Amino acid sequence: MNSRQRRGVILLLLSVLCALGAFAGVLAVISDVNAKVGPETTAYRVKDKVEPYTPLRASDFEKISMPKRWLPETAVTDLARIEGKIAVTRLAAGSLLQSDMIVQRPALEPGEQEIAIMIDAATGVAGKINPGATVNIYATFTGEKKGEPSQSRLLVAGARVIDVGRLTSINAPAGSRANRATEAVPITFALSAQDTQRVAYAESFAEHVRLALVAPSAAGAPPAPAPGDRTYTLDKEK
Repeated sequence: MNSRQRRGVILLLLSVLCALGAFAGVLAVISDVNAKVGPETTAYRVKDKVEPYTPLRASDFEKISMPKRWLPETAVTDLARIEGKIAVTRLAAGSLLQSDMIVQRPALEPGEQEIAIMIDAATGVAGKINPGATVNIYATFTGEKKGEPSQSRLLVAGARVIDVGRLTSINAPAGSRANRATEAVPITFALSAQDTQRVAYAESFAEHVRLALVAPSAAGAPPAPAPGDRTYTLDKEK
Protein backbone atom coordinates (compact mmCIF):
# COMPACT_ATOMS: atom_id res chain seq x y z
CA MET A 1 0.00 0.00 0.00
CA ASN A 2 1.56 3.25 -1.05
CA SER A 3 1.39 6.56 0.82
CA ARG A 4 -1.55 7.86 -1.21
CA GLN A 5 -3.63 4.80 -0.39
CA ARG A 6 -2.73 5.05 3.29
CA ARG A 7 -3.88 8.68 3.35
CA GLY A 8 -7.16 7.64 1.67
CA VAL A 9 -7.76 4.93 4.29
CA ILE A 10 -6.98 7.36 7.13
CA LEU A 11 -9.38 9.97 5.71
CA LEU A 12 -12.07 7.31 5.30
CA LEU A 13 -11.63 6.20 8.91
CA LEU A 14 -11.78 9.80 10.09
CA SER A 15 -15.00 10.33 8.11
CA VAL A 16 -16.55 7.23 9.69
CA LEU A 17 -15.53 8.38 13.16
CA CYS A 18 -17.00 11.85 12.54
CA ALA A 19 -20.24 10.30 11.30
CA LEU A 20 -20.41 8.06 14.36
CA GLY A 21 -19.75 11.07 16.59
CA ALA A 22 -22.50 13.08 14.92
CA PHE A 23 -24.92 10.16 15.22
CA ALA A 24 -24.07 9.77 18.89
CA GLY A 25 -24.70 13.49 19.38
CA VAL A 26 -28.11 13.25 17.74
CA LEU A 27 -29.00 10.28 19.95
CA ALA A 28 -27.89 12.22 23.00
CA VAL A 29 -30.10 15.19 22.04
CA ILE A 30 -33.10 12.92 21.41
CA SER A 31 -32.53 11.15 24.70
CA ASP A 32 -32.30 14.47 26.51
CA VAL A 33 -35.53 15.73 24.91
CA ASN A 34 -37.32 12.49 25.80
CA ALA A 35 -36.07 12.76 29.34
CA LYS A 36 -37.41 16.32 29.61
CA VAL A 37 -40.73 15.72 27.80
CA GLY A 38 -41.49 12.18 28.92
CA PRO A 39 -44.25 9.88 27.63
CA GLU A 40 -47.38 11.30 26.00
CA THR A 41 -50.95 10.81 27.13
CA THR A 42 -54.47 11.45 25.83
CA ALA A 43 -56.34 14.70 26.46
CA TYR A 44 -59.31 16.48 24.88
CA ARG A 45 -59.67 19.91 23.31
CA VAL A 46 -62.85 21.93 22.72
CA LYS A 47 -63.78 21.98 19.00
CA ASP A 48 -66.14 24.96 18.97
CA LYS A 49 -67.24 27.22 21.79
CA VAL A 50 -69.70 25.70 24.25
CA GLU A 51 -72.13 28.00 26.03
CA PRO A 52 -72.49 27.88 29.82
CA TYR A 53 -74.91 25.33 31.33
CA THR A 54 -75.09 23.37 28.08
CA PRO A 55 -75.22 19.56 28.33
CA LEU A 56 -71.89 18.19 27.08
CA ARG A 57 -71.52 15.75 24.16
CA ALA A 58 -68.52 13.77 23.00
CA SER A 59 -68.80 15.48 19.59
CA ASP A 60 -67.96 18.82 21.24
CA PHE A 61 -64.36 17.69 21.80
CA GLU A 62 -61.41 16.31 19.84
CA LYS A 63 -58.78 13.87 21.03
CA ILE A 64 -55.17 15.10 21.27
CA SER A 65 -51.85 13.80 22.61
CA MET A 66 -49.51 15.79 24.81
CA PRO A 67 -46.63 15.10 27.22
CA LYS A 68 -47.98 13.63 30.44
CA ARG A 69 -45.74 15.80 32.58
CA TRP A 70 -47.24 18.96 31.06
CA LEU A 71 -50.85 17.83 31.55
CA PRO A 72 -52.70 19.61 34.41
CA GLU A 73 -54.03 17.37 37.17
CA THR A 74 -57.55 18.58 36.35
CA ALA A 75 -57.36 17.60 32.66
CA VAL A 76 -60.06 15.19 31.47
CA THR A 77 -58.48 12.13 29.85
CA ASP A 78 -61.65 10.02 29.53
CA LEU A 79 -64.79 11.39 27.85
CA ALA A 80 -66.94 9.07 29.97
CA ARG A 81 -66.48 11.69 32.71
CA ILE A 82 -68.65 14.23 30.84
CA GLU A 83 -71.73 12.01 30.81
CA GLY A 84 -74.66 13.79 32.46
CA LYS A 85 -72.63 16.95 33.03
CA ILE A 86 -72.90 20.57 31.90
CA ALA A 87 -70.44 23.40 31.29
CA VAL A 88 -70.22 25.91 34.16
CA THR A 89 -68.59 28.62 32.02
CA ARG A 90 -68.26 29.38 28.32
CA LEU A 91 -65.72 26.89 26.88
CA ALA A 92 -63.60 28.58 24.23
CA ALA A 93 -62.62 26.71 21.07
CA GLY A 94 -59.17 25.16 21.39
CA SER A 95 -59.12 25.16 25.20
CA LEU A 96 -58.12 22.04 27.10
CA LEU A 97 -61.05 20.27 28.75
CA GLN A 98 -60.61 20.21 32.53
CA SER A 99 -62.75 18.85 35.34
CA ASP A 100 -63.25 22.26 36.97
CA MET A 101 -65.04 23.44 33.81
CA ILE A 102 -67.91 20.97 34.24
CA VAL A 103 -70.42 19.98 36.92
CA GLN A 104 -73.04 17.28 37.33
CA ARG A 105 -76.44 18.22 35.99
CA PRO A 106 -78.87 18.50 38.93
CA ALA A 107 -81.05 15.39 39.21
CA LEU A 108 -84.74 15.03 39.99
CA GLU A 109 -85.82 14.09 43.49
CA PRO A 110 -88.60 11.57 44.23
CA GLY A 111 -92.02 13.00 43.32
CA GLU A 112 -90.60 15.72 41.06
CA GLN A 113 -91.21 16.21 37.37
CA GLU A 114 -89.04 17.98 34.82
CA ILE A 115 -90.64 20.74 32.77
CA ALA A 116 -89.04 23.26 30.42
CA ILE A 117 -90.61 26.56 29.34
CA MET A 118 -89.39 29.48 27.26
CA ILE A 119 -88.62 32.57 29.33
CA ASP A 120 -88.05 36.01 27.82
CA ALA A 121 -84.31 36.66 28.00
CA ALA A 122 -84.61 40.36 28.81
CA THR A 123 -87.29 40.31 31.51
CA GLY A 124 -86.98 36.83 32.94
CA VAL A 125 -83.36 35.73 32.91
CA ALA A 126 -80.83 38.51 32.30
CA GLY A 127 -77.98 35.99 32.53
CA LYS A 128 -78.24 35.59 36.31
CA ILE A 129 -80.21 32.35 36.63
CA ASN A 130 -78.13 29.18 36.53
CA PRO A 131 -78.71 25.47 37.21
CA GLY A 132 -79.20 24.92 40.92
CA ALA A 133 -80.73 28.37 41.46
CA THR A 134 -83.99 28.87 43.34
CA VAL A 135 -86.61 31.13 41.76
CA ASN A 136 -90.20 32.25 42.18
CA ILE A 137 -92.32 31.87 39.05
CA TYR A 138 -94.83 34.65 38.34
CA ALA A 139 -97.44 34.97 35.61
CA THR A 140 -99.63 37.90 34.57
CA PHE A 141 -103.17 37.31 33.25
CA THR A 142 -105.64 39.71 31.70
CA GLY A 143 -109.07 39.96 33.31
CA GLU A 144 -111.40 37.16 32.28
CA LYS A 145 -114.32 39.53 31.84
CA LYS A 146 -114.59 43.07 30.56
CA GLY A 147 -113.71 45.54 33.26
CA GLU A 148 -111.89 43.02 35.43
CA PRO A 149 -108.34 44.07 36.31
CA SER A 150 -105.30 42.17 35.14
CA GLN A 151 -103.65 40.00 37.76
CA SER A 152 -100.13 39.00 38.67
CA ARG A 153 -99.95 35.59 40.31
CA LEU A 154 -97.21 33.78 42.13
CA LEU A 155 -97.45 30.33 40.54
CA VAL A 156 -94.58 28.55 42.27
CA ALA A 157 -92.48 29.64 45.23
CA GLY A 158 -88.97 28.25 45.52
CA ALA A 159 -88.79 26.41 42.19
CA ARG A 160 -85.48 24.65 41.56
CA VAL A 161 -83.74 25.30 38.21
CA ILE A 162 -81.99 22.24 36.78
CA ASP A 163 -81.02 23.46 33.33
CA VAL A 164 -80.64 26.68 31.33
CA GLY A 165 -80.64 26.27 27.56
CA ARG A 166 -79.32 28.33 24.67
CA LEU A 167 -80.60 31.77 23.75
CA THR A 168 -83.14 31.32 20.93
CA SER A 169 -84.93 33.76 18.64
CA ILE A 170 -88.69 33.23 18.65
CA ASN A 171 -91.76 34.94 17.25
CA ALA A 172 -94.46 36.08 19.64
CA PRO A 173 -97.93 34.63 18.93
CA ALA A 174 -100.06 36.57 16.50
CA GLY A 175 -102.37 39.01 18.23
CA SER A 176 -100.27 39.33 21.37
CA ARG A 177 -99.04 42.68 22.59
CA ALA A 178 -95.47 41.64 21.76
CA ASN A 179 -96.17 40.65 18.17
CA ARG A 180 -92.54 40.74 17.13
CA ALA A 181 -89.41 38.63 17.08
CA THR A 182 -87.77 38.31 20.47
CA GLU A 183 -85.23 36.16 22.29
CA ALA A 184 -86.01 33.55 24.90
CA VAL A 185 -84.18 30.91 26.89
CA PRO A 186 -85.55 27.44 27.70
CA ILE A 187 -85.46 27.01 31.48
CA THR A 188 -85.98 23.55 32.98
CA PHE A 189 -87.45 23.17 36.46
CA ALA A 190 -87.87 20.31 38.91
CA LEU A 191 -91.45 20.67 40.21
CA SER A 192 -94.20 18.73 41.89
CA ALA A 193 -97.05 17.44 39.72
CA GLN A 194 -99.36 20.27 40.80
CA ASP A 195 -96.76 22.99 40.22
CA THR A 196 -95.98 21.47 36.82
CA GLN A 197 -99.64 21.89 35.86
CA ARG A 198 -99.63 25.51 37.04
CA VAL A 199 -96.55 26.35 34.97
CA ALA A 200 -97.81 24.52 31.88
CA TYR A 201 -101.12 26.40 32.08
CA ALA A 202 -99.38 29.75 32.51
CA GLU A 203 -97.09 29.21 29.55
CA SER A 204 -100.12 28.56 27.36
CA PHE A 205 -102.50 31.27 28.60
CA ALA A 206 -100.60 33.93 30.56
CA GLU A 207 -99.60 37.25 29.03
CA HIS A 208 -96.12 36.88 30.48
CA VAL A 209 -94.20 34.42 32.65
CA ARG A 210 -91.33 35.84 34.68
CA LEU A 211 -88.77 34.53 37.14
CA ALA A 212 -87.51 36.17 40.30
CA LEU A 213 -84.21 34.91 41.68
CA VAL A 214 -84.41 33.95 45.36
CA ALA A 215 -81.33 34.63 47.49
CA PRO A 216 -79.65 31.56 49.02
CA SER A 217 -80.64 30.92 52.62
CA ALA A 218 -78.97 28.91 55.35
CA ALA A 219 -82.44 27.90 56.51
CA GLY A 220 -83.09 26.07 53.25
CA ALA A 221 -86.19 26.70 51.09
CA PRO A 222 -87.83 30.13 51.45
CA PRO A 223 -91.10 30.20 53.40
CA ALA A 224 -94.29 29.75 51.39
CA PRO A 225 -96.31 32.97 50.95
CA ALA A 226 -99.73 33.33 52.53
CA PRO A 227 -102.63 32.46 50.16
CA GLY A 228 -103.67 36.12 49.96
CA ASP A 229 -100.18 37.12 48.83
CA ARG A 230 -100.17 34.93 45.74
CA THR A 231 -102.38 37.27 43.67
CA TYR A 232 -101.84 40.97 43.07
CA THR A 233 -103.94 43.60 41.34
CA LEU A 234 -103.52 47.37 41.21
CA ASP A 235 -106.70 47.93 43.22
CA LYS A 236 -104.90 46.44 46.24
CA GLU A 237 -102.83 49.64 46.36
CA LYS A 238 -105.92 51.84 46.67
